[in-house]
Amino acid sequence: MSAALLVELHTEELPPRSLKALSEAFAREITDSLIRSQLAPQDLRARHVFGSPRRLGVLLDPVRHESPAVPFRQKLVPVAVGLDAQGRATAALTKKLKSLGITAEPAQLERESDGKQETLVYSGVRPGVALAQGLQSALDRALTSLPVAKPMSYQLADGVTTVQFVRPAHRLVALHGEQVVPVTALGLSSGRQTFGHRFHAPEPLAIRSAQSYARELEQAHVIASFDARRDRMLAMIEAHVARLGAEAVMPPALIDEVTGLVEWPVVYESGFDESFLEVPQECLILTMQQNQKYFALRDGDGRLMNRFLLVSNVQPDDPTLIIEGNARVVRARLADARFFYEQDRKHPLDARLPQLAQVVYHNRLGSQLERIERLTSIAVALARELGADLAHVERAARLAKADLRTEMVAEFPELQGTMGMYYARHGGESDDVAVAIEEHYRPRFAGDRLPSSVVGACVALGDKLEALAGLFGIGERPTGDKDPYALRRHALGVLRMLMEAELPLPLPRLIQVAFEPFGERFGPEPRQELEVFLFDRLRGLLQERGYSTLEVEAVVSLAPARIDRVPAMLAAVRAFSQMPESASLAAANKRIGNILKKADPAGNGAFDSFDPALLYEPAERELWTAFERVAPQAERMLANADYSAMLRSLAPLKEPVDRFFDDVMVMVEDAKLRANRLALLAQLRALMNRIADLSVLAAA
Repeated sequence: MSAALLVELHTEELPPRSLKALSEAFAREITDSLIRSQLAPQDLRARHVFGSPRRLGVLLDPVRHESPAVPFRQKLVPVAVGLDAQGRATAALTKKLKSLGITAEPAQLERESDGKQETLVYSGVRPGVALAQGLQSALDRALTSLPVAKPMSYQLADGVTTVQFVRPAHRLVALHGEQVVPVTALGLSSGRQTFGHRFHAPEPLAIRSAQSYARELEQAHVIASFDARRDRMLAMIEAHVARLGAEAVMPPALIDEVTGLVEWPVVYESGFDESFLEVPQECLILTMQQNQKYFALRDGDGRLMNRFLLVSNVQPDDPTLIIEGNARVVRARLADARFFYEQDRKHPLDARLPQLAQVVYHNRLGSQLERIERLTSIAVALARELGADLAHVERAARLAKADLRTEMVAEFPELQGTMGMYYARHGGESDDVAVAIEEHYRPRFAGDRLPSSVVGACVALGDKLEALAGLFGIGERPTGDKDPYALRRHALGVLRMLMEAELPLPLPRLIQVAFEPFGERFGPEPRQELEVFLFDRLRGLLQERGYSTLEVEAVVSLAPARIDRVPAMLAAVRAFSQMPESASLAAANKRIGNILKKADPAGNGAFDSFDPALLYEPAERELWTAFERVAPQAERMLANADYSAMLRSLAPLKEPVDRFFDDVMVMVEDAKLRANRLALLAQLRALMNRIADLSVLAAA
């Protein structure tokens, strides 16, 4: 018999930020376990995930009452081990059968030979698994594998038994159709009783059937589906926004968190005094989001409005008390923000610099004030390279971390940099200095905007390079999925700025500048490791942008100094791959590389003794003539950074290269002739690989 299966664990309020992940993991583990035990088919007609503040659940349809019996063959032990001279079972065979739960006499066993020895084999039918047994295993697995960071320990009603779960659980529902499936979890026995909304339907609710679960809960003012609840909330927000002609500030994380806080979302509009808009809007928005979980509103010009949307978990006939109560609460919160802002503006940013000496950056790298000195040194060196305003770069770099000692940033660390910009403007700093203070943290995340000015780029690069050099210098490198200092993000930020802002800064020079403020403290190894790290991050970044592994490796394996030119190099490699001559030239390049490596295994580059006068084979003279014709124009195109044209200019080399390998023996006995031919090939390969290692593109 098949029917829909419902499993629900009713709990106290679950952590809203992790509710979506918890509900999905709970449903996934139960589903996968039942599919593995063949109680549920691979192609389920329906799978509904339920996750609300007080419940985790899943509904699967169809699910069998019992899994089908399965024929199986089980190898046991070699005949010589399993049977004695009289053909009776040995202790080894008896033990093996018992461990597998098989009851059989020796005469019932088959023999199977692999050509070396005979093995005893049992053929039988494995009985089906009852749903109660399979669901119990699935529940046990699901509860132990949930992504719970800090489980709670609590006692059961008996006052003796202690269990652990993310929050105390009070009811377990397990229904197959209309029938209760007898299972247990967290000291609870399954039944059909749960609860609806805490206020609108506080009485116990007996679920009639698995299929009626969602409908019965909705009648009790609970939308059990996380996605359905979020959709309802967003539709109500959209209706308010359309009426007001506004735009709601809705970060995805806040949407999910609010969805995890309510069972029956109802959206109301409230407001605050217009005078609060004198405080920077970032402060007001963060106050509303973090403290009250409100959705701020912007007008058509992008300015913050003194209105906001709140999501309530109750729907009274008259919501006036809810609207006014939230207005009173937010007024107090915004007053705090205004107080912090006014207090901070009483002292200029540079007056806070000495206080950074008391803020530890890293116990092996000193204070934030020491870090500022290094950051400033790096940023000014980069400004010289880029022709930026040295005084403005120096000033922005020196003030970049000063807002760490402000009350607003102490309350909202997310505003560091942003508050520095506002306080710098208040203190009369030039606008590019103020903007650079905010932008020096960019890009903060994947896809974030880059600094908009060269001053901001210098300080942002200085910030990231100082962190990379210092932390690599003391051995704090990322390992596996651990990256406590966000060094991967810093590296990607450096690479993005170099490429997207087309900054003409050679990577070796950047690394040199990054380590200079540390003096002789670190040896050459951290520099080399940082370069490898940056190129590894570059490989991943380029592949995310749609370039193939071979295309990326062809360019990055040569460790290009100018990262800003890498996209053009990749475009040239892609265009080269479309040429009719590309496969032959790439194969020849690979063959030349193998010949040179075999001739000079130590890689000393001992191929500089080329003499055109020693060429006597027609094919090698033809190759040299073609090389002399192609090389100057290729070099000119390379000098003009016309990489696609440079690689296209190699096309005339195909036929002479092919003829050379058909007609000329390179590794001849005459040492002088052999060295001359190797030198010719070395020059040819060096020209071909000025942009990318073309041998990487050769077919395996």
